[in-house]
Amino acid sequence: MNATNAGGVRRRSVEIVVPVYNEAHVLADSIGRLHAHLEESFPFPFRITIADNASTDATWSVATELTLRLPHVHAQRLEEKGRGRALKHVWSRSAADVVAYMDVDLSTGLEAFLPLVAPLLSGHSDLAIGSRLHRQSAVVRGAKREFVSRSYNTLLKAGLGARFSDAQCGFKAVRTEVFRALAPHIEDTAWFFDTELLVLAQRNRLRIHEVPVDWTDDPDSRVDIVRTAVDDLKGMGRMLRSTLTGRTRVPGVPRRTSTPQVPAARIPSSPSALPTGANSHLEYAS
Repeated sequence: MNATNAGGVRRRSVEIVVPVYNEAHVLADSIGRLHAHLEESFPFPFRITIADNASTDATWSVATELTLRLPHVHAQRLEEKGRGRALKHVWSRSAADVVAYMDVDLSTGLEAFLPLVAPLLSGHSDLAIGSRLHRQSAVVRGAKREFVSRSYNTLLKAGLGARFSDAQCGFKAVRTEVFRALAPHIEDTAWFFDTELLVLAQRNRLRIHEVPVDWTDDPDSRVDIVRTAVDDLKGMGRMLRSTLTGRTRVPGVPRRTSTPQVPAARIPSSPSALPTGANSHLEYAS
């Protein structure tokens, strides 16, 4: 994590978390594709962490095998379910400058990952989200899920004054120090976690960057739409009450400072070409 570039400037790093629950059938292929893409085209130190949310199938066995086979993959096991719980656990403990997550189905095109995190690494923005509702996004999904997504985001705008376009796209990133400040104020441990994080960020005048994405619906999605919608409505009510009572204002949130570090050329992935200290004990790739 203390790697420096040729000019002696410490290079910023990213930890990508992939939350999983009973995904043994797709995990190896998805993590393999993600790892290969980042090694080939991502010019910053990175680490992939599989966060197993109390799976009952062979997910944990597959995850641990991947950590042995792929040099920059790590895994953590949680004994309780909840995507928000998994993200909060790993992100709060990360040594990276920026933390991110994506769904294991890789529904979002990986070409959008560098545009997602670059504004955070440079100090331009505080959070970044992939948006399926951006006018330049290319989205393939059924009419029912399209209707639910648009309706939910419309409710957020009307009820909470949300200025971000897509709260639930499984493709987000945040500056780690910012997340640590907001984390104690995030109550949800499941799907509303994303929305709560974004609303808190907006209430505290943090800059949210949006990236148009190419997104293809996963027909094997494990999301219970009805239950998730009910939980989201309850979460919106709770956030509205918190807003009215001023409890969404978080003191001491770190403010961004612009420190551009987007490289002009791709940094070699060969360990022999790395500056001294590039591979720390956390084994971040570069």
